[in-house]
Amino acid sequence: MSSPSPAMPTAASVPFPATAPATAAPAVSARVGSARAVSSGPTVAELLDFVRRAAEDAALIASLPLDPEGRTWVRLDGPGGSEAWLIGWPPGTGTGWHDHADSVGAFTTASGTLKEHSLAVRLPTDGWKTLELNEGVDRSRELAAGQGRAFGQNHVHEVLNESDSVHAVSVHAYYPPLPRIRRFSRTGAVLRLEQTERPEDWQ
Repeated sequence: MSSPSPAMPTAASVPFPATAPATAAPAVSARVGSARAVSSGPTVAELLDFVRRAAEDAALIASLPLDPEGRTWVRLDGPGGSEAWLIGWPPGTGTGWHDHADSVGAFTTASGTLKEHSLAVRLPTDGWKTLELNEGVDRSRELAAGQGRAFGQNHVHEVLNESDSVHAVSVHAYYPPLPRIRRFSRTGAVLRLEQTERPEDWQ
């Protein structure tokens, strides 16, 4: 979302564009291509177009309840059966390191500024607990309001609101809907798999 966590409350689904305030509910440069990740699903370019249009919907963005202590979120109707979220980020909050398994995705900042740290490396899918990263795999970018990005499968990143005073809001979409999220901790060059979350952990 960019990603839900087990502590998140129950999600509420609202259509996009939304016409009424939504209740709080969890939780997004890769190549933007025309090939479909799954033949019947939206492309990453279509996901990016969706999150950009949603981020420009002032009424939708204003409908998200903001909490000074923790992230808030509302589920949206994404294109072509995708999973989409509107997420609020209080100052100083973030996702921690995670990936999105076999889903492709996109996200756009609607207000405030988000920082994304990512790894230019494809991690093994299973069977490991600790990896030592090579030098030169770290990437960082700031995404101010109106800026977004798309990404492919197994994208490893963390998303942060580094402001000490300003909320950020963003829109995220994934296809296929997230089958799992792997969460990692990092100490220097060492990445450690901490847990794997399934949809029932954040729905």
